[in-house]
Amino acid sequence: MKQDVIIVGAGLAGLSAAVHLHRQGRKVLILEASDRAGGRVKTDSKDGFLFDQGFQVLLTAYPETQALLNYKDLKLKKMLPGATVLYNGGQFEIADPFRRPSAAFATLFAPVGSLKDKINTLWLKIRLQKLSIDEIFKQPEQTTQKQLNEYGFSPKMIQRFYAPFLSGIFLENELTTSRRMFDFVMKMFSDGDVAVPELGMEEIPKQLLAMLPPNSILCNNSVTSIDSNKVTLADGTIYEADQILLATNANSLTQHFVPKQKMSSNQVTNIYFEANEAPTKKAVVVLNASLNKKWVNNLTVMTNVSKAYAPKGKILISISYNGIPEINDATLAENMKQELKQWYGEKVNNWKMLKSYRIEYALPTQESVRNNIEASEIKITDHLFICGDNLLNGSINAAMKTGRLAAEAMKI
Repeated sequence: MKQDVIIVGAGLAGLSAAVHLHRQGRKVLILEASDRAGGRVKTDSKDGFLFDQGFQVLLTAYPETQALLNYKDLKLKKMLPGATVLYNGGQFEIADPFRRPSAAFATLFAPVGSLKDKINTLWLKIRLQKLSIDEIFKQPEQTTQKQLNEYGFSPKMIQRFYAPFLSGIFLENELTTSRRMFDFVMKMFSDGDVAVPELGMEEIPKQLLAMLPPNSILCNNSVTSIDSNKVTLADGTIYEADQILLATNANSLTQHFVPKQKMSSNQVTNIYFEANEAPTKKAVVVLNASLNKKWVNNLTVMTNVSKAYAPKGKILISISYNGIPEINDATLAENMKQELKQWYGEKVNNWKMLKSYRIEYALPTQESVRNNIEASEIKITDHLFICGDNLLNGSINAAMKTGRLAAEAMKI
């Protein structure tokens, strides 16, 4: 079966490439191992609840999503700028006073750091808004932890805000992620909104897939090998194509063709609970900055962001733990509830675990990141090309960018 272009993998990188190739007039066939498109950006539905596969958000300032997605059709539901922070002794609100003036007073007097820390945060916002994304990624690399120190933030400010906030984004607790990624993410937070589509994050890949002709994707078709311009599936079926694009997570198949490819990843475990009463009425992320935190990194009441995440009158809570614990889901859920009792009291006993996700490959590790890649790195052979966020940085923006760059490299 001869094809024009075969794309292996229907994640955001592969879908983005497919859309751009289609706009070039190419005929694309996507082979996807799972039951549907989306890759790591999927939303499951059960009993009227929507469960994103891991707590995920869209930063609306991403250039690639701005260029390719229709935000209006996604019906984006925005989160409030800022966060609620839990700490030993209570909780407090912190927010960008320019984006959320109502929280300015609470932020000014929040026990998060010194006045200098808060001025430094404002200075950093202004600095990053003046820098282009390319300029940010050309900065010398060092860890986010070291960069926070060099920016002049106090240990208290780092411990009570930046560490829990960034560990929820980077999915690692030591802040070894490159400072380039820190600056990039902070710029995106300053330049746009944090949002989720009304019906869950999978609406993003669904919208991309809808830009393609019918029958552009074959699901439940796992590719086991690629030889020259031929693709072999697990059932023995062989497809031939003028060009093939590898658009999967870094795995044994991609490593065969790109041995030096980054293979390491950060992991996360995500538990969803149904509650009778929301622990907060605000559409914010709740950060755990407790000195003895163990099981809860961050919490979000998803139904505060979009009511469509649960049946009418129901409350859905998402709680994340960085890594994959050795204990079972039920024990983890109970440990999470016990840890949160010091702030929310006995009402957490009524929280019911609905769904859990143990995500082995949540993000590529990001000690070294970049924003651009040469076409020579995308082209493996005359027939074979590659894309994916692990080639740049762990973000929706990077995944979609590599898809676009791959489509450009594949022009004939």
